[in-house]
Amino acid sequence: MPEIAEVETVRNTLKKRILKERIHDVKVFYDGIIIGNKDEFIKKLINESFIDILRNGKWLIFETDNYYMLSHLRMEGKYFIKNEDEERNKHEHVIFYLDHFTLRYHDTRKFGKLKLIKKDELANEPLLTKLGIEPISRDLNGQYVYDKIHKKNKYIKTLLLDQSIINGLGNIYADEVLFKSRINPMKKGYEITLDECNRICLSANEIIKEAIKCGGTTIRSYTSSLGVTGRFQQNLMVHKRSNESCKICGNKIINTFLNGRNTYYCPNCQK
Repeated sequence: MPEIAEVETVRNTLKKRILKERIHDVKVFYDGIIIGNKDEFIKKLINESFIDILRNGKWLIFETDNYYMLSHLRMEGKYFIKNEDEERNKHEHVIFYLDHFTLRYHDTRKFGKLKLIKKDELANEPLLTKLGIEPISRDLNGQYVYDKIHKKNKYIKTLLLDQSIINGLGNIYADEVLFKSRINPMKKGYEITLDECNRICLSANEIIKEAIKCGGTTIRSYTSSLGVTGRFQQNLMVHKRSNESCKICGNKIINTFLNGRNTYYCPNCQK
């Protein structure tokens, strides 16, 4: 699943190509991608131009002249730029016909979502208002995290995946943040100290900034638009390294399931 670093890479890549391009037509081949009325979605976008691309956590926010188009890639979503005459791939569910090329939303599992809203609705958009603070935001601090989790009887790994607390972390980076913070993923929220919350914030900030510099993490299927793949997987300390030696202490990395999610950690470094 694309996480905050991967979504930021997609944003930066697309900004170099689609800004100022006018939308001449939109074709939707799978209605389930669109939140709301498909025909209204198409009608409103025609003759709009892309003027910016923003991001909130894992949400891409395409700004046009009069609207914002919210886009969540979910598990397998990708954007590709192709010539208009190129044959449609069966997994390309939405195609935007622009001045010089097409922008195509590709999603093998069809979990992604697109929603068009008026510009004055962004501040109150329900999909965004409940999101927490991003890991690279200056507003993220240990006291904030401590206040959110210190009464919770949930695993800290599960709490880090709660987008209403820290917005943008997913399974990969939650594992890496906990390793860098030297915190066992099975500790409960009420067991986490303020000092550990400070370490979580510092680790999350450093890891996500480095991941963005590397273009994100490529595991299995993530690619940004134009086929750009991430390089941060070369820096992973625990995630997807089950039974390999810890790079710090040499003990074997363990893979367990917490609330249905693969969780990787070092039992020695994260006691």
